[in-house]
Amino acid sequence: MVERSSGRQIPVVVLTGFLGSGKTTLLNHLLHHSGGSRIGALVNDFGAIEIDAMAVAGALGDSTVSLGNGCLCCAVDSSELDTYLERLARPSAGIDVIVIEASGLAEPQELVRMVLASEYPGIVYGGLVEVVDAAEFDETRARHPEIDRHLALADLVVVNKLDRAADPDRVLGLVRSLTDRAPVVPATYGRIDPEFLFDCRPATERIGQLSFDDLPRQEDEEHDHAGHLHTEYDSLTFVSGEPLDPRRTMDFLDSRPEGLYRIKGYIDFGPYDARNRYEVHAVGRFLRFYPEPWSAGAERLTQLVLIGTGIDTVKLRKELEACTSDAPPADEHGMWGVLRYVQEPEDGQAPEATGPEPADDWEPTGPDEPA
Repeated sequence: MVERSSGRQIPVVVLTGFLGSGKTTLLNHLLHHSGGSRIGALVNDFGAIEIDAMAVAGALGDSTVSLGNGCLCCAVDSSELDTYLERLARPSAGIDVIVIEASGLAEPQELVRMVLASEYPGIVYGGLVEVVDAAEFDETRARHPEIDRHLALADLVVVNKLDRAADPDRVLGLVRSLTDRAPVVPATYGRIDPEFLFDCRPATERIGQLSFDDLPRQEDEEHDHAGHLHTEYDSLTFVSGEPLDPRRTMDFLDSRPEGLYRIKGYIDFGPYDARNRYEVHAVGRFLRFYPEPWSAGAERLTQLVLIGTGIDTVKLRKELEACTSDAPPADEHGMWGVLRYVQEPEDGQAPEATGPEPADDWEPTGPDEPA
């Protein structure tokens, strides 16, 4: 999307997309397939626990800035953003490209405006990448027609999760019809060529790059956030020092209300699997767990962020509290419900859970199947 100039300006790529579209997965893919380029990231979660920042921290080390509990386009102004960008773009960090991973409820136009308005000379706007969940696209558009405007603004559109779409060709065609000549890249698991986003070889800046003047201006200097997606959503942060009982947890997940659109975080199942914590991702009715070993000396906590619309956060908190248990495992099959939603990566290096393993031909739950 942008090629590095002969100066030391670092391209800043804005990565947006609705809740659960796969932005963090895409960013992690870039981190592990950057071809030697060093990526700095500014990760913005919607919720008090910075789950997405935790997910990329292992790959980035000190080259990440995390902003939790709010929407970046409302939580900071341009001068504050400059502070974060300057921290990442300092010469000693050796960063080649900066990726701003926005909350799933952020307003792309405002984020682009903030980067273009930056007074820090060490960076240059590198384009807007919009990630689309192919399996949920029709429902998302019906609920939030402003998604069409987001697509029209994008420099690159990644149509992710095509493997879960009932008619992937139709979704791709529809997305292409909504973009303003932006490339549309099909993807699964966020796997795209990093060259789509940045090129660290000395060259000139992309001709025709969106300029600050190209963006519609609002009459009032203090823009109104009433129409932003995040104003329609509530979030619940849940932290527990007691492990969760897997059967009760699956009962909770099976009965989650329709308005609970997104769940992400980490679950401690205690004695049911003392070696691993379980990263959980739920989008709509889709659910998946990823076991990973506990770090030495790590505090064993369950940390979850729930995002939805019209949800009863008090009731949900009580239901989650009812899932906690400090008792030993009641039966040897307690983890079976969880393990149905565990799929090992292609490299086969995921840690094994101590409970029984799912069948070899198991497929993760799709959006139309009960979770």
